[in-house]
Amino acid sequence: MACLRRRDLIKLLGTSFVAASVGTFSTLLSYAEAQDVSVEKWMDAWMKSRKVVVGPLHISRFVEPIYFLTKPISWRPNPDQAAKYQAVDVPTGFVTDFASIPRPFWSLLRPEGEYAYAAIVHDFLYWTQTSSREVADRIFLLAMKDFGIRDTTIAAIYNAVRIGGGKAWEKNSKLKLNGEKRVLKQFPEDPTTRWSDWKKQPNVFL
Repeated sequence: MACLRRRDLIKLLGTSFVAASVGTFSTLLSYAEAQDVSVEKWMDAWMKSRKVVVGPLHISRFVEPIYFLTKPISWRPNPDQAAKYQAVDVPTGFVTDFASIPRPFWSLLRPEGEYAYAAIVHDFLYWTQTSSREVADRIFLLAMKDFGIRDTTIAAIYNAVRIGGGKAWEKNSKLKLNGEKRVLKQFPEDPTTRWSDWKKQPNVFL
């Protein structure tokens, strides 16, 4: 068999790719039309369903190290996890303290470390309590893995949460019973605002 020149090989591969792309697009177009949605909307929904995390982290904070989302974030289970775990959508305005790590350990594990995104998802699950605590902790572990965090760091945080998370879970339950809310509809404009004061204001929560 004669050897293909590099230029001819690239041309052949390019032609094959275009043909495959056209065929794939035609299939998507047919499916989108059957679902009565535009291809753009269908593709957007499909792409989001394939991502384990959706939305960059946009935050602001109070004087205390208490933060709130200025845009929503999401976590999605991988296909092999979907049977056990549901997607988590954290709304704009959710108030969080990131990872609840005791101050003496901050030199090793900062609350706003590379696991901050996963910690906010975990905080939201601990607040809403729409799943069991065990499932919430497991999603925290999976989300940290999605960010490629070192196994030793994941193990340390996950074990700490499994051992000490019960108190936070019970505290959140009591706070909700007493009427506390955690999703803001109005953000403070004064950078000196304290969370302890803002949460007492009327009509700032959803």
